[in-house]
Amino acid sequence: MSSSDVAFSPAVKRLQAERGSRAAYARVEARGGFQTDITDELREFLSGIDTAFLATASADGQPYIQHRGGPKGFIHVLDDHTLAFVDLAGNRQYVSTGNLSENDRFCLFLIDYAHRQRVKIWGTATVVPATPELLAQLGPLPTKARAEQVFVLTVTAWDVNCQQHIPQKLDARDVASAIERLEARIAELEAENARLRA
Repeated sequence: MSSSDVAFSPAVKRLQAERGSRAAYARVEARGGFQTDITDELREFLSGIDTAFLATASADGQPYIQHRGGPKGFIHVLDDHTLAFVDLAGNRQYVSTGNLSENDRFCLFLIDYAHRQRVKIWGTATVVPATPELLAQLGPLPTKARAEQVFVLTVTAWDVNCQQHIPQKLDARDVASAIERLEARIAELEAENARLRA
């Protein structure tokens, strides 16, 4: 069994064969499938991520996707197979938490719009109390945020998608900072121009 079987079920492989892409993905499987260890490449990618989409399903297969966010790097690497992030208090629906209590499988979908990169991560997850010791490992919380619990994700596979069809979007703070630098430079040049005219 290849690690890519987490996505390429028999039904998926059948469709790949029918539509002409099976040979390419068979080569991925021959190389061992998707990555299974958390590499330096994934660590670096996670350090710039401030938003994520967590997919879970109930015991009967009803899917659910939930947005999770925080400061850049809010998803922490605990070891070569484990990620964790603080679940901040929100609307208190507990759909992901309830799903994981009866079906521990997850998929995490991450997009870096500025660099047009996306990563998918599969595995199993548990929800644990937000103890002071665990919170100390997971960095400071955003201002006025309250930790409700911690998601601990055991990674079984991850893969990088191609850039095709990812729109480039920039973080508003990065744009504001660039505009501020440009405005300061314009003011400097206007002052210099005024001195030269005088």
